Amino acid sequence: MQRLAICFLVGLVWTCTLAVVLAEGPSFDCEKAEGEVEELICGDGDLAVLDRGLDEVFKAAMAAVDEDQQKLLRAEQRGWIKGRNDCWKEGSVRGCVEANYRFRISELQAVYRLAPARGPFTYACDDNPASEIEATFFKTDPPTARLERGDQQVTVWLVVTGSGSKYEGPNVTFWAKRDEATVTWLDEKLHCRVERD
Repeated sequence: MQRLAICFLVGLVWTCTLAVVLAEGPSFDCEKAEGEVEELICGDGDLAVLDRGLDEVFKAAMAAVDEDQQKLLRAEQRGWIKGRNDCWKEGSVRGCVEANYRFRISELQAVYRLAPARGPFTYACDDNPASEIEATFFKTDPPTARLERGDQQVTVWLVVTGSGSKYEGPNVTFWAKRDEATVTWLDEKLHCRVERD
């Protein structure tokens, strides 16, 4: 009888905890959820926490820009939501959704400088001033770097490697070892060295 009472209490605590987590829910109205991905987020406490986290970061990014940039950021976010909702096509729907949230949060934090940063560090590449790269590293999850070359800017993410720090993003790889970096920018391979004062 005592064991049954303990099981009942444990079950009650678990049910109440789950109810609190689910009651908090994501940033959107779960009664209006559409499709497999939104329903998954509504029923998964960890994904709901990520959704609320993204909502906070998105609002901070919106507050950091002017009205014209806000329109662009809203349009970009709608495109991201569409991409997130396409995770139903993946083998691991939940894994895809979680990865999408983590990458989007870290991207916004890097682009709008909403996370602690190191740098910028200037890298001279192949003795060509036009190839100079400025790198700022952000303490995000996953870790990110923001690279600037001329008028081009790109966000890259830290990947596991045997040595050095390797960051990858759209058409760009930045692999730093001590003061040197090997950079692939589109199809161009650069050999760079950090400039010291």
